[in-house]
Amino acid sequence: MLDHDLDIEHSAHSDQFSPDHKPILEPQLNVGGHGATQRRLQNYHVTMIGFCSGIGTGLFIGTGSAYANAGPAGLLLAYIIVGSVLWCVMQSVAELATVIPTAGSFPHFASRFIDPAVGFSLAISYGYCYTISIAAECSASAILVGYWTDLTPAVVITISLVLILGINLLSVRWFGESEVVAGAIKVACFLGLVVASIVITSGGAPNGETIGFRYWHSPGAWVDYNGITGPTGHFLGFLAAFVNASFSFIGVEVVVITAAESINPHKAIPRSATNVTYRIALFYVLGALLIGIIVDPTNPGLVSGSGNANSSPWVIAIKQAGITALPSIVNACILISAWSAGNSYCWVGSRIILAMTTDHQLPQFFGRTWKNGVPYVAVFAAWIFGPLAYLSLGTGGAAQAFSWLMSLSTVAGLIAWATLCFCYIRFHAAMKAQNLSRDSLPWKSPFQPFTAWYGFIGATIITLITGFPVFLKGNWSTADFIASYVGIPIFIVPIIIWKLVYKTKFARAQTIDLCLQNLDQIHQSNQQYRKNHVPNTASLPNIAISCSLRVYTCATPGSIPNKNPTVSSIPSAIIEASTSSKCQLSASKEKQTPEKSS
Repeated sequence: MLDHDLDIEHSAHSDQFSPDHKPILEPQLNVGGHGATQRRLQNYHVTMIGFCSGIGTGLFIGTGSAYANAGPAGLLLAYIIVGSVLWCVMQSVAELATVIPTAGSFPHFASRFIDPAVGFSLAISYGYCYTISIAAECSASAILVGYWTDLTPAVVITISLVLILGINLLSVRWFGESEVVAGAIKVACFLGLVVASIVITSGGAPNGETIGFRYWHSPGAWVDYNGITGPTGHFLGFLAAFVNASFSFIGVEVVVITAAESINPHKAIPRSATNVTYRIALFYVLGALLIGIIVDPTNPGLVSGSGNANSSPWVIAIKQAGITALPSIVNACILISAWSAGNSYCWVGSRIILAMTTDHQLPQFFGRTWKNGVPYVAVFAAWIFGPLAYLSLGTGGAAQAFSWLMSLSTVAGLIAWATLCFCYIRFHAAMKAQNLSRDSLPWKSPFQPFTAWYGFIGATIITLITGFPVFLKGNWSTADFIASYVGIPIFIVPIIIWKLVYKTKFARAQTIDLCLQNLDQIHQSNQQYRKNHVPNTASLPNIAISCSLRVYTCATPGSIPNKNPTVSSIPSAIIEASTSSKCQLSASKEKQTPEKSS
């Protein structure tokens, strides 16, 4: 909903946010409430949000079971391969997000470039991936607190849920600041573990034992999996590590969702997407290498199922080295990581729900926002899945609940990766079919479309092999099978339902609306930024608003159900709003080329 009193030109500085300035509002058509999401995230917020989403319990604890299954070489190779898939996903979606910086952009990409039915399904799949991950991280918090005390897990879960809800109901700027603080703690913890690992392996620990690359020789670079020996067992152990590696990396892509609330998305998103991917990959690859040096993969503590610091390979090595103070510090850092991840997952889930309202896939009630730009109904709708963490109080405990929730969220995240890469493949095909050059884009990713194809194929293969252990002789588990593969029908069934109800069609490359009408202004603004290192504050906000307006109105045919009575009035309302503000150039283009805005 547009605020007609908003002075767009002076609403925000592209690099500095002043509380005396009104924030840029992201238009949310047909959404009730007092306003819309606000662009208050600085570049460092965007970077740290992506960083925090990728560094959590997966790095500090999840690597333990993966290491026990795959051995030093298998763990390292698994993280390198999954990291390469992540890089391809990030490059693809970052390019799309610089063209279409809108709230909850992932489902909209699918609706525009593939089929509205796929957009609806991706919103459900990706949304549930993150909403149930809130429960997974709250369960992890209960496990981690159990390292120090026998406090009832329900108390820890309740405190975690309240903190997550409280932060997400504040302005997005405070959410960004909380992620910056948590990210700084995570980085400090990891760097401390790197130093400790080097000291331990070189013989500087209290026990004075030099380790070197001992465990690469005995028991060896590869280990047997589930009693299966030889190359077959080694290969299966390597595959098993893929699931843990994928869970660790999933979440990094949320940096792209910040586009709608970033002050300067056309610069912040591609830079942050690239930098975050490299840093995350460095952390995990370096971490996998160090773990393979300091811990024996046959150590029973790695698969103890405790789920707290006692099953962390880092803590196991620290204890064996005779260092007494560090384990509690590491556990505290892991606890902060779990809470931060849950906080981020709630934010992502709420923005996906918000996107579903703007694409008319959910009742408009879910899009209501407060004056501070917080979509409070969407936040509550995402957070309501958090109490699933109380399932950990039943048979099997928090560790089992965390394992199931991890599998559910991992598969949904991998499906989202594959779908997003396919979105880019369709975008690239549309550019080619319409004789448009990617040189006109504000930013273009390298090696396309091969990058997107690699990400699509890689994510698809990993999705299909996530539950392979249940097919091994004597390993069948109905619960594990459902947790590993239920995400696939959850993705497919909504597509079928949506197509049956609304009769939508696959988007043709020749007719896909690429929303490129404002790229000349974007390119000029980027040139000005590079020349002076100061954003063009007079034009960039207008471009962002104008492009956002295009996002919500230049929909692929069939993306908005025909029975919505308000759709027909949107284009004229936008032109009036654009004319009354400072977006006259965009409005004049709409009037000159009406066939492009239909």
